[in-house]
Amino acid sequence: MISKSADLLRRAVHFSAGLALVLGIAFFPSPALAQGSSPESAPTQFPGGAFVSYNSIFESRDLVPGTFADPASPTARPTFTHTGIFRLAWSMWTNWEVMAEIPIVTRHLDTAATTVGGTGLGDAALLVKYRFLRRDSKRGTTQLSFTAGPKLPTGRTNLRDSSGALLPVPLQPGTGSTDVFFELDGTYTGLFNLKRLVADESVSYSLRTQGSQDFRLGPEFDSRFWLSYRPYQTKFLNKEWFIGPTLSLHRYARDQVSGVKQPGSGGYVLAPGVTTYFSPTPGLHLWFAMQIPAVQDRAGAATRFARQFSIGITRQFFLGKLK
Repeated sequence: MISKSADLLRRAVHFSAGLALVLGIAFFPSPALAQGSSPESAPTQFPGGAFVSYNSIFESRDLVPGTFADPASPTARPTFTHTGIFRLAWSMWTNWEVMAEIPIVTRHLDTAATTVGGTGLGDAALLVKYRFLRRDSKRGTTQLSFTAGPKLPTGRTNLRDSSGALLPVPLQPGTGSTDVFFELDGTYTGLFNLKRLVADESVSYSLRTQGSQDFRLGPEFDSRFWLSYRPYQTKFLNKEWFIGPTLSLHRYARDQVSGVKQPGSGGYVLAPGVTTYFSPTPGLHLWFAMQIPAVQDRAGAATRFARQFSIGITRQFFLGKLK
């Protein structure tokens, strides 16, 4: 069994690696324009604009007292997850944007008897975003966009425990399935006629297919509302600070093995939180977000959602647009 000190050291290494990547991207040279990539979800970039970003997400689950977490269970969930997501996006035309996402995933299930898990490449995604509405007024702007694309089975699915037994799919970095992702985003600036107050909503749905070990994760629905205010903004918009509360709802259907729905899976989590973005120089955004659950239904699972926080950075540059 891995000691507590070793576990803390492992998590510190993950955090340090993520921070090093964040600092590395911060000094990525680019001909960035005055307008940085927006922290709001609906807008696309300016035509020809591109960005590279890194997002480090830490999620913890607690073992429910009186229950036993079986690492061999098909629906076993990790107690610790770290996902480092690399993104590259390009707006080749006005209102259009393409994006590639590559995650590196670490998952561990820690019980009183053992620790299982590991690190590997996650499932990559290729997405296309289209902003189909932009309406400007004295109040501000109203924008709506739609994003869709496949999640590909590029992730590692062969992690094993100390006895050589294959770990269940929820403890693997990848799923072995080809899924489809949909998202609708809306941004409303100038809420209550306050130009620096922004209401931002994202609604997404992940349609799952059967992957490795005849396993199919339940389809997932996510909703995230962010009410942000800019307490600091320079005259030329080259330095900005966004901050405000968030409210997220995550619903997931039951997992299936060989077409049979599994107990101990499914449920929902309603989590309030806070998100802040800061742009210290043109074309550079740093962000931090945190969520703690207020209400959740774990559907009989041995673990429950405890907390999530993420740090990230976006560096924008000019790539050129298609004629």
